[in-house]
Amino acid sequence: MRFSLRQMQIFDAVGRRLSYTRAAEELHLTQPAVFAQVRQLEEAVGLPLLERVGKRLHLTAAGEEVLAASRETLDAVERLEMRLADMQGLKRGRLRIAMVTTAKYLVPRLLGEFCSRHPGIEASLTVTNREKLLARLAANEDDLVILGKPPSELDVVATPIADNPLVVLARHDHPLAGRNAIPPERIAAEPFVLREPGSGTRLAAEDFFAARGCRLKVRMELGSNEAIKQAIVGGLGISVLSRHTLALEGDAGPLRPLDVAGFPLMRQWHVAYPAGKHLSAVASAFIAHLLANRSGTAAPAPQVAAVVTGPVPAAAPAKMVCVDDGG
Repeated sequence: MRFSLRQMQIFDAVGRRLSYTRAAEELHLTQPAVFAQVRQLEEAVGLPLLERVGKRLHLTAAGEEVLAASRETLDAVERLEMRLADMQGLKRGRLRIAMVTTAKYLVPRLLGEFCSRHPGIEASLTVTNREKLLARLAANEDDLVILGKPPSELDVVATPIADNPLVVLARHDHPLAGRNAIPPERIAAEPFVLREPGSGTRLAAEDFFAARGCRLKVRMELGSNEAIKQAIVGGLGISVLSRHTLALEGDAGPLRPLDVAGFPLMRQWHVAYPAGKHLSAVASAFIAHLLANRSGTAAPAPQVAAVVTGPVPAAAPAKMVCVDDGG
């Protein structure tokens, strides 16, 4: 029985996602290429590894065994790569980061600076919504994740790295633009364009208004901040977004933060990873880079600022790949 490490990697992706198409997207391969590799692996094993019941794929008993062995093998290879990279310092290594969509106004610049200083580092960046990010965090699919509020339901170490003020945005000619200390009750009467349910920004906005007895009039839900900004410009309503989303437009753009009593809502960006995870030298160095660039001043070591969430546990430019995962 002979099969390759690449076949294990491909079958691991298919087995986790139970989809040839989604596995192909994750691996940046074509769907036929993924299917062909799985068929070759089945021929090498001598047993079917997947079966289709209706429209869904399911692992066979042999498939479950091969998936477990593949995961164990890939984990061992990753640990070896990490140890070798640590021995080489920051001359070589890999850094996999996932982040929520709003962080794209902050993190890519910092990652670019880090990679310019360490050209031997190969970095990948996945951009997704909070729900998918938490699933990746729970599955330990990345070295580090960047998000707003750390999840209380997961056992993670989270370190604040930057302020993330949330503001109420309206078109520049909105009737409330220029007014001071607008009551939240007045703002709640306006039509809102918000992110999808489960978005950290949306949760913060809804919690703020709910605490004041207000229920927002959600006119439209959109899956990206840029789409929301265009909807505001089109006169479809107002929204609550990170002030970072105005980075490109500046003060002369078509959007204006409204002066609403209680705003901005001061939140923070966090870098997080599963508690107990052994960070590579590259990941630790990137955390230090994030902290050193917070407000332009040096920051304490990561463990000083770290907060553990979830259940309490017992005692030349680097190659960069960016994947936008829908949201």
